[in-house]
Amino acid sequence: MSNPKFDVARARLENLWAAGKEFLGTDYAIMAGAMSWVSERHLVAAVSNAGGFGVIACGSMTPDLLSAEIAGTKALTNKPFGVNLITMHPMLDDLIEVCREHEVGHVVLAGGLPSSAAIKKAKEFSKVVCFAPALVLAKKLVRSGADALVIEGSEAGGHIGPVSLTVLAQEILPEIKDVPIFCAGGIGRGEAITGLLEQGAAGVQIGTRLVCASECIAHADFKKAFIRASARDAVSTVQLDDRFPVIPVRALANKGTEEFRETQRKVIEKFRAGELDQGAAQLEIEHYWAGALRRAVIDGDVEGGSVMAGQSVGMVKKEQPVAEILEELVEQAVQSLAQRDK
Repeated sequence: MSNPKFDVARARLENLWAAGKEFLGTDYAIMAGAMSWVSERHLVAAVSNAGGFGVIACGSMTPDLLSAEIAGTKALTNKPFGVNLITMHPMLDDLIEVCREHEVGHVVLAGGLPSSAAIKKAKEFSKVVCFAPALVLAKKLVRSGADALVIEGSEAGGHIGPVSLTVLAQEILPEIKDVPIFCAGGIGRGEAITGLLEQGAAGVQIGTRLVCASECIAHADFKKAFIRASARDAVSTVQLDDRFPVIPVRALANKGTEEFRETQRKVIEKFRAGELDQGAAQLEIEHYWAGALRRAVIDGDVEGGSVMAGQSVGMVKKEQPVAEILEELVEQAVQSLAQRDK
C-alpha cells in the first residue's frame, strides 16, 4: 500500500533530477565515477542495468583495448553508459574516434582542461561532459561546447582539486544554468543527494560507494580495506615543490603513500636536471599511479599499492549488489524529502 507522504516525496525527487535523468537517459541521475582498473565492463554494465549511468575509465588504455572494453560493455547492457577519456592521453584523438566508431552516446573528458578542438570533435557524435574545478573554467567549458559539467570536490578519491564540494556547489550552481551540472566528492548517502539537487544540481556522481559492489572486480583485500577505513584514513598526497605542480591524489594512507613522495622527489630531481620536461615528468608520475593502483585493485597489495578512496569511505560498511546500493541512496533521498513534510 502506498504512503501518500512518500509518494509526494518521490514525485519531488523525480522533479528535482528530471534534467539529469533526461541528459543521461537513465532512471536515476546518478553517474558512476570513472575509476581506473575498477570501472570496467562488469561494474559499468551493472550500474547502467540498475538504473544509474556507468562510465568506462579509459585511463591509459590503447585504442584497441578501449574498443574491446566498449564492445564488452555493450554485450552486458543495452542501457546508456559513457566513456571517460583523460585529456593528457597521447592518443586522445584516436580514442575519440574509437568512441565514434562504437556510437558512444556520452564522452567524459577529464584529467585536465580539454581543448575546444577535442570538445568539438567529440560533440560531432556524442554528448560531452567536462570537469569544472572553478567557476571561471565552468563558464569557459560551456562556451567551448560542453553539454554538461561535473564539479568534484576535494573529498573525492583519486585525483582531486583543492576546493571542497560544499564551496564549489555554492560558487558554481547558482551561476551556471545553461547545462546540467553533476556534483561529486564525498557523497555517500541520499540526504546529500537531495541537498545538492535542491541547490540546483541536475544529479550526482559517486565512486567510493561503488567499489564494494559485488559486481566490482576489485580484489577482496581492496574491498576489505574500504570496509575497515574511516573518513580520516583517506588522505591527499603532498606537493613537494610549488614550482612543479602535481595533482594531489586521495587514497588510504599506507606504505604506497610514502613511496609516492619518494617517486615525486626523484622525478622533480630529473626535471631540475633537465632530464625530463614538464609534460614527460607529469606523465612519469601518472604512470606511477597507474601501476600502484593496479597493484592494489587487481593484485590486492593494499600496503604497497595505491588504495584510492574518497572521504565517504567511512560510509562503506559491506559488500552489496549495485542495485541495492542505488536503491538505498534513492530511498534515503526520498525519506529526507518526506521528513520535511511532517
